[in-house]
Amino acid sequence: MPDSESNLVSSHVDVINGTSVLSETKISDEKGSVEKRAVTQFGKNGYPDSIYINAAKIFQGLRTEKSTGRILLRYGDTSESPTLAFKDEHSRRVSYQLAFNTLKYQNLLEEMLVDSKVYPFAFLLQPDELTSLLVVMLYDLQDRKFQKRKIFAEEEHVAEVQEIGHYLYRYKTKLAAALARCRIKYDALSIEYFVPETISKQEQRTSALPLCFWINTLKISLEDVIRDLEMKGFTKVESVSDFDHYTYAVDQHCHDVLVFPSCLREELLNLDLFADCQLLLQDKSRSLAVHSAHALLSEGGDIIMAHIGSHLTIAHMSVLTNDSMSRIFVCGVKTSAKEEELMNSFSHMGCTNILLLHEDFTELQPTDPRLEQAKVILLLPQCSELGAGNPMELILSEHTDAELLQDLFQGFVSEDKLRILSERQLNELLHALRFKKVQAIVYCTCSVYPEENELVVIKALESGVEGDKKRPYRLIPSIFSTCSDSESSTEMFFKVEPSEISSGCFLAVLEREKKVSAKDILASAAAQALLDGIVEEKPKEEVKKPKGKQRKHKPKAAKPHRQTAAHVKAEVPVSKAANKAEEQHVCPICPKSPTSKTQEKHARPTKAGSNTPQKTVQGRKAGSDTPQKTVQGKKAASNTEQKNAHQTKAASDASTSKAASNTQQKSVPQTDSRAELKKSVNPD
Repeated sequence: MPDSESNLVSSHVDVINGTSVLSETKISDEKGSVEKRAVTQFGKNGYPDSIYINAAKIFQGLRTEKSTGRILLRYGDTSESPTLAFKDEHSRRVSYQLAFNTLKYQNLLEEMLVDSKVYPFAFLLQPDELTSLLVVMLYDLQDRKFQKRKIFAEEEHVAEVQEIGHYLYRYKTKLAAALARCRIKYDALSIEYFVPETISKQEQRTSALPLCFWINTLKISLEDVIRDLEMKGFTKVESVSDFDHYTYAVDQHCHDVLVFPSCLREELLNLDLFADCQLLLQDKSRSLAVHSAHALLSEGGDIIMAHIGSHLTIAHMSVLTNDSMSRIFVCGVKTSAKEEELMNSFSHMGCTNILLLHEDFTELQPTDPRLEQAKVILLLPQCSELGAGNPMELILSEHTDAELLQDLFQGFVSEDKLRILSERQLNELLHALRFKKVQAIVYCTCSVYPEENELVVIKALESGVEGDKKRPYRLIPSIFSTCSDSESSTEMFFKVEPSEISSGCFLAVLEREKKVSAKDILASAAAQALLDGIVEEKPKEEVKKPKGKQRKHKPKAAKPHRQTAAHVKAEVPVSKAANKAEEQHVCPICPKSPTSKTQEKHARPTKAGSNTPQKTVQGRKAGSDTPQKTVQGKKAASNTEQKNAHQTKAASDASTSKAASNTQQKSVPQTDSRAELKKSVNPD
């Protein structure tokens, strides 16, 4: 048998187990080193009896059901959920990995047992419930190249495991021959040929996917990490497309995430930076989620994390909020043992602002006094996970439903299960909307199905269950979105499709509408240079400023149009046409309104007065630049220019007469009978 599959599986188990154990234990510690060596030996020399038992129970629930005509082995009753007892987190991970590997090769293993005559004749007296244990241990035997299993003295022995182990080893030659015949029959160069295509493609993508490590800035700075990496021979590049072995890049979305080539996994996991929880390996989708939530958090506000998920996600959220007074409330910590385990992990990583709640998120009351200062809810619901870079790792790290491993094996989720998942996600999002004092919600999945993504968010927004009816929620672009001004709701979601360089992610940000006055809206628009061409009305203080300047400087005779009829104390009546045109105001929103055009027509300067630009009514400097005055603005203009006229009466009279002779007054015929007005304003 070729070594490729054996090395691949054992290496994969080593990495997963190392990630779990080393994230909580220093390599430099003697205990940590022993645990790491034990993990490696588990993959090469077999497993303790308890792991086989748990793996068999998991496989019993995951195995592929076959039609009556294709049944080769009898597995017994699978109606009841198995009771699993794991010694620790490491044992749980190894058990699930062993069960999943057995599932991948189920067809091959069954054919080997039948072809070698090991099943059912010599094993006929055993109950059907032990068939799963037989298949699991056969996978481990061929993975060890049919070498004898090591017996772990410190472990409690299980009679069934010992008996089946001896039985399979006794028939190892027949089993090896059966495997060879199967490979010849199917022309398989290696047993990887028997892995379903969906799983094969997923594993190839996972093996090539860049590794994402976020930096625990509570223990080390970005600069120190970079300095340490450069001392070890690493070179910084701009993007993953520039990777060349010992290289790394800063993630384009998250400033505290470093990306490395996948081929460096084992070397990175052995760095002191990883051992001391200074660098943490995690799927990038979780970093996107916590950064989105942190960006929405106001000073002093708290965050509700609706699910335990991975302790690394909680820790990352805590690290980002360390500089503020924010607290992280984590829901669903059911047992005191789990609480102690989590708090020990958080303490080792330096996190201090985390509070664990026993209630599930949907059990929390929106008026709970503990959550009085909560401003943001981070919702990472259980989903199909098929868009994740390493779905197996994500399912294990977040303690999600083991049945999702079956979906991972098939490469799709059944309609019934998808409906159950989407209903649960919708209920959780609807519950989040009921928290009146919460200002924003971040909803994130690793699903590739719209039923778990867009449709859940749209249904929730259309439900109208918001706790604050006056300030409903609306979709806003995330801080990572490239289309922030789109009017299409589908483009308001942030999505990353799964690929060979990135894991899949769906992100939606919901924020309450803010009460903003019209004045604030205009001020904001003006600050963004969005009011080009629209004239805003200036405050009264600004209008008065030009008057003060006019008092200091005497009017010049070269600008007689400023004094046109301004020195006349009597009110000058205007024609109906002029009155109608002047009483209209310029529209503050549309600069090309008919009103504006009318005023431009009547307020066009004469040739003599063309040196001074004409002002609109709202933006007039002193009210006297435009020959045609509105009735409301006439008095202010008259008073202003009368003061100037008193300073030099002779100059004013001359200026008035000259300006009047050059100004066309067709639309404003004068009817005043006073002698002084007739002398100064009489075109005939």
